[in-house]
Amino acid sequence: MKKRLLSVLTAGFLAMGLLAGCGGSEAASGDGAAAEARTLEEIKEDGTIKIGVFSDKNPFGYVDENGEVQGYDVYFAKRIARDLLGSEDAVEFVYVEAASRVEYLQSAKVDVILANFTVTEDRAEKVDFALPYMKVALGIVSPEDALITDAGQLNGKTLIVVKGTTAETYFTENYPEVKLLKFDEYQEAYGALADGRGDAFSTDNTEVLAWAKQNPGFAVGVDALGNTDTIAPAVQKGNTELLNWINEEIESLAGEQFFHADFEETLKPVYGDDVDPESLVVEGGKL
Repeated sequence: MKKRLLSVLTAGFLAMGLLAGCGGSEAASGDGAAAEARTLEEIKEDGTIKIGVFSDKNPFGYVDENGEVQGYDVYFAKRIARDLLGSEDAVEFVYVEAASRVEYLQSAKVDVILANFTVTEDRAEKVDFALPYMKVALGIVSPEDALITDAGQLNGKTLIVVKGTTAETYFTENYPEVKLLKFDEYQEAYGALADGRGDAFSTDNTEVLAWAKQNPGFAVGVDALGNTDTIAPAVQKGNTELLNWINEEIESLAGEQFFHADFEETLKPVYGDDVDPESLVVEGGKL
């Protein structure tokens, strides 16, 4: 009798668990399953917007020596919070890695990704991109005493890349003879280059130019590779109301040349006069 009762109770608990897993909201599970994004109204009611940024990609998204998150993307994120919710402090920054950006949107861990997110056809099938606010190409940084000046020189050599980036895709498709050493985080990748574990590192040209200026002994021998791509905010696929609000925000900021001001505040201290803002900044979402 006791065994029968135990079996009935066990079956009941299993059934309850299955029903809980199937019904109600599409809450994300620990494995990053799909979850329904918050609406614009829900974000306003909560009073906080969750924005995914990098913590290790100086000068676009990084944590400074005081533990404060800074950078070109962060500057924009704070303006979004101010215009949407009335205060720059209304943004909750969520640190992401390059390979996790799509998953963080799909699982509703963030409302928006502002993490130097290059627009590609493959990504556009999984998330919705807003209007662009920056343009980039790939670059290659390497030691000055063994400078890589052409991508073809990497055949048979080791190139460091970050997983989930356009650099990984580009070299996989176009240079199969290049050995790729892949890392999850930018900090790890740059550490590997500094330690001599690879012959070069490739990512957005804006990023490698900044790093080379801050690290004597390294230089950017290839400053434009592949197509000129755009960087844009991204939201969960189908979150049209939030997407439209961000597009309207980008268009409205053109009148004050907001992204030029962003460049002056966050990027010029790094680049100096070596980078023309017109080669990078996009105002009003128009190339």
